[in-house]
Amino acid sequence: MCLGIPAQIVALHPDNLATVSVNGVQRDISVELIAADAPVVTGEWVLVHVGFALARIDEAEATATLDQIKKLGQNWTDEWDAFVETDIR
Repeated sequence: MCLGIPAQIVALHPDNLATVSVNGVQRDISVELIAADAPVVTGEWVLVHVGFALARIDEAEATATLDQIKKLGQNWTDEWDAFVETDIR
């Protein structure tokens, strides 16, 4: 199973890269897939999968999604481990 993890953008970098935070863990990801629609901004929430922001989401959806996926047990643990280990820089 593949999961997208809600993350909040905390910094923007050149070349469509951004630093996001999930539960206090920060990672650099690509925002190229969503930046074509409109520029991303600090504080915005995105859905992240394997180092790429796939969609913009609001804070309520991010909170609800994080709460639900944490209930998935091992699938959440696997996705979280992949997120922590992935850094595209």
